[in-house]
Amino acid sequence: MPRETTWLEFKENISEPERIGKYISALSNSATLANKSNGYLIWGIHDENHEIVGTSFKPHLAKKGNQDLESWLMQQSSPKIYFKFYEVSIPVTHEHEIIEKKVVILEIPQAQNQPTSFNGQQYIRISSNVKPLDQYPEHEKNLWLCFDKTPFEQQIAAHDLTASELFNLIDYAGFFDLISYPLPTNHDSILHQLESEGLIIKNESGNWDVKNLGAILFAKSLNKFSHLKRKAIRVIQYAGNNRIQTIKEQSGDKGYAIGFEGLISYVDNLLPQNEVIGKALRREVSMYPVLSIRELIANAIIHQDFTISGMGTTIEIFKDRIEITNPGNPLVSIDRLLDSPPQSRNENIASLMRRIGICEERGSGIDKVVHETEFFQLPPPLFENFDNATRIVLFAHKEFKEMDTQEKIRACYLHACLKYVQRDYLTNASLRDRFKIEAQNSAIASRIIKDTLEIGLIKPFDPEQGRKHARYIPHWA
Repeated sequence: MPRETTWLEFKENISEPERIGKYISALSNSATLANKSNGYLIWGIHDENHEIVGTSFKPHLAKKGNQDLESWLMQQSSPKIYFKFYEVSIPVTHEHEIIEKKVVILEIPQAQNQPTSFNGQQYIRISSNVKPLDQYPEHEKNLWLCFDKTPFEQQIAAHDLTASELFNLIDYAGFFDLISYPLPTNHDSILHQLESEGLIIKNESGNWDVKNLGAILFAKSLNKFSHLKRKAIRVIQYAGNNRIQTIKEQSGDKGYAIGFEGLISYVDNLLPQNEVIGKALRREVSMYPVLSIRELIANAIIHQDFTISGMGTTIEIFKDRIEITNPGNPLVSIDRLLDSPPQSRNENIASLMRRIGICEERGSGIDKVVHETEFFQLPPPLFENFDNATRIVLFAHKEFKEMDTQEKIRACYLHACLKYVQRDYLTNASLRDRFKIEAQNSAIASRIIKDTLEIGLIKPFDPEQGRKHARYIPHWA
């Protein structure tokens, strides 16, 4: 390295803990601005001529008070970043004699999502100096722009791993199985394929970084990734129709793609069953269409906002309903989920999950969910957004007479939406078929249509149409 950079600093023997902490903040933030995976502080190199002079600094023996230096630095850094000290000996020729010089390398991951601070203060490198970030508003602005430009999937989940360490974290065999690709016979080919898929990346030190995309989908254990373990999917089963008595609570640990089929089976086994009597035998069938459950869970995974900390996707099973909640408000209006073109916060996750057949190839799959609830004669699903979260509720079977007015109106609106995306129309006859209302009771369907018209959720296809053959479309059509 001919000279220092904003993300690389040479020192001989600095050992003051506060000074090292400021360098950690400054080099982490500067690495982000320079689009480098890591920043480096190197001991044993002369500041000016970059000659290898060696160092007496021993990071693994150093203390701050009675506390190990490394532990203290970690506590003072926010958010927690997992820097590493390396001690190496380098042979140097001195007066025709080869002697070993000790060099210490501190590798510091780039800042992600927010600037790295030390002891409550954020720092940056200006030329070769460490300065408070808030004194340089243009640098601070550019740093935040870097965070905005880097999608969650491309951020780093684990830094500086050997191939062996990486294989202990990522279920690479499961990945190749899901993409229907033969498992390569050597490690280099495996790493090459994982890198070409955007799951890992080689860093400046020659080791491997795991991207969030690789970890969140293919982790053997999400608990091994400190900032992702709260993103594990939770399944909670309750005894009744409220949250007072919990029967079971389970958090998944595998990456979403690796664990998806197991998750669906686990949820399906917890769902209430209906007994169906066939011609020769009785059999149990789920009260909810499995296809709907599958689509909604995949949707929640794909569309969640990973920047909301401390919250992950939750599946709650009640006696009379199932609620699926994910962090983040929907990117489209809550009443347009069925028809809107697909939008995703996490396009790389969505693309890979589509490719391996976990979720819908087009759209959001909500049209399938609505179709299935109609086919199974269930109440209409409920879509809600609140407090940076989105919730979709599927209800257990109810007789038509047990549904309240709001449920009938919601069913009418969703039926109109479903018909519209099928290039068709809501009519009295189609609504009767949806609710299994007898033809002689067409006035009941007419009343539901009237109620839905009055609150503005549907409108006549033709304002001049007669009542007998009236057709209706959603209000936004």
